[in-house]
Amino acid sequence: MITGSIVALITPMLDNDKVDWDALDRLIDFHIENGTDSIVAVGTTGESATLDVKEHCLVIKHVVNRVAGRIPVIAGTGANSTAEAIELTETARQSGADACLLVTPYYNKPTQEGLYLHHKAISDAVDIPQILYNVPGRTACDMLPETVARIAELKNVIGIKEATGDLDRAQQVIDLVGEKIAVYSGDDATAYQLILQGGHGNISVTANVLPAEMAKLCKLAADGKAEEAKALNDSIMHVHQAMFVESNPIPVKWALFDMGVVGPGIRLPLTVLDKKYQAQVHEALKTAGAVS
Repeated sequence: MITGSIVALITPMLDNDKVDWDALDRLIDFHIENGTDSIVAVGTTGESATLDVKEHCLVIKHVVNRVAGRIPVIAGTGANSTAEAIELTETARQSGADACLLVTPYYNKPTQEGLYLHHKAISDAVDIPQILYNVPGRTACDMLPETVARIAELKNVIGIKEATGDLDRAQQVIDLVGEKIAVYSGDDATAYQLILQGGHGNISVTANVLPAEMAKLCKLAADGKAEEAKALNDSIMHVHQAMFVESNPIPVKWALFDMGVVGPGIRLPLTVLDKKYQAQVHEALKTAGAVS
């Protein structure tokens, strides 16, 4: 089972909008050296919505090759077309990914039955561990706890990223699925609490800039050290908040640029972080010791 701090890795880009492969290699090594437990390639934070299919598949393969088995790689392969999600998931399987992350189909607003049939089709078609991803704030599609429990019975489904930030909702899911699948937080600010409630880890934006701290936070929570986990989380709460002053991944990409790790590249329709927020993000990083 994949557990701990799982970074939702950005996809670094050059000024000409091309993927910056050298920076991607540096990022991968940076995370492994700082204790990140697993990497999600081409999730929401990796700009999956603006990479074309060829780029999407190339990034997954590149990350798998660079990681070279040192930690698990989870490939973002969700789509609002079931056929496309199957195609991306099969490509990830062939590339050697350890698992796939499948966001609920966005924009077309499927029914709960449609969500079940969507995941059943992917599960039946591709033999690779699959993690559900519920983030209604971005997709306008909410996978209800009862539907999660139903999908959890399917072969190949091993987990869910519950990104509502609602701990009561997360507890409902945990109670319904038991030990059938893992439950991961998709909300950095409340991640340690979800782990204390029985969750298995955190798929994290903040881990892009504070990998060691997020790895420690997840371990403290997993070990049941609630007070220590709370103290650490409180000390980096300003970073959690700064990563969402504009739509993800705008702030985190600028933060990594401010840290000197990557260039400022980001692909339209997303734009570089507005100047009015840059001082706030910089100060959060400085307080956390990520920049001087």
